[in-house]
Amino acid sequence: MARPLKWLTHADLAIKKTCTVGREEYLDHMTFRRNERPLFTEIFGPLVGLKEEWEEQGATPEELDFSAFPYRCERRGRVPVNTGCLSGIAPQFIAETDHHLLTRDEMGRRMRMMKGVATLPLPMDYPVATLDDWRKIKHWYEFSEERLGSGWEQAAQAHRAAGRVVTVSIPGGFDEPRQLLGEEALCLAYYDQPELIHDILTTIGEMAFQVLERVSRTAPVDMLSVHEDMAGKTGPLIGPSQVQEFIAPYYRRIWDLLAERGARLFDQDSDGDMRRIIPAFLDAGVNCMHPIEPASHMDIVALRAKYGERLAFYGGIDKHVLRGSREEIVAELEYKIPPMVASGGCVLGLDHRIPNGTPLANYRFYIEKAWEILERCTSSLT
Repeated sequence: MARPLKWLTHADLAIKKTCTVGREEYLDHMTFRRNERPLFTEIFGPLVGLKEEWEEQGATPEELDFSAFPYRCERRGRVPVNTGCLSGIAPQFIAETDHHLLTRDEMGRRMRMMKGVATLPLPMDYPVATLDDWRKIKHWYEFSEERLGSGWEQAAQAHRAAGRVVTVSIPGGFDEPRQLLGEEALCLAYYDQPELIHDILTTIGEMAFQVLERVSRTAPVDMLSVHEDMAGKTGPLIGPSQVQEFIAPYYRRIWDLLAERGARLFDQDSDGDMRRIIPAFLDAGVNCMHPIEPASHMDIVALRAKYGERLAFYGGIDKHVLRGSREEIVAELEYKIPPMVASGGCVLGLDHRIPNGTPLANYRFYIEKAWEILERCTSSLT
């Protein structure tokens, strides 16, 4: 009989971390200006089902919410502005079966989520197939004062005063068109309907530029973030030429604005093997990437050797090793931690959510051993 699940949603799986590193130290560390002490964190937390496993293995409440584990990471503050879709469509519940939850999202898409397995639903249909479809919903991505949330100026200034890394985000240059067209249709559209993709990214880019011009004029931004998730184990879903033609102009216009006004980090989130298109994204302004998945051939040590101080990292430690032996855990940590501590520009951590089947004892050992190696390596920095 399957174990009953108590923690099912993204909110249930959220983790508690005490973040102590201030903005100046973090920004200096990640831009290779200062390397005094290493940074170490948990990025995402557990997969659905792991907390139930750990509870059976005797985890304390503090271990289940991760507040028991020592990390050393930055304090962040997100500015409450919106550069994404504003459709005016209210999400709604459709139906529930034994295995799925069916809903309709803010893009009008029917969404299906597997219960007890996933925390994010997948689209069953999409609003855009042609340029005419896009023109009907283009207003979802136009600028309006509504995008500047109530009290955004005070929030941004408060983050800065409190020593938090002031962060803003933009929709993914690949991911947002994918949400509108679907993955396969988008990949075909680069060839069959290039004017559609150009218009989507030009429209989103103009709106995001207007929002972030207002923000950065009032409160300097430290970090720009973008979510793409555009690769798998065999490589990215598009090549360098598509990045250069479609995505780079979108990225560059916004990043050049923010960098000119003091922003120092442009962080891109993408799972999978991104190696083939890293140079194109570096040219587009990206200077930090996560989560750097070893199972997809993203070796953080090799990448640092290749790109040096052009690229900072967040993650990089193989999550799957935690289901192996203690000897395998130690080997992974001894390979990754010393060179990354020596070079700086990295927040070490697991490369994604902690997989089911990870023994609590192994995770405890991983944290203890990581800190043992981190402290040993820190002494060589002084």
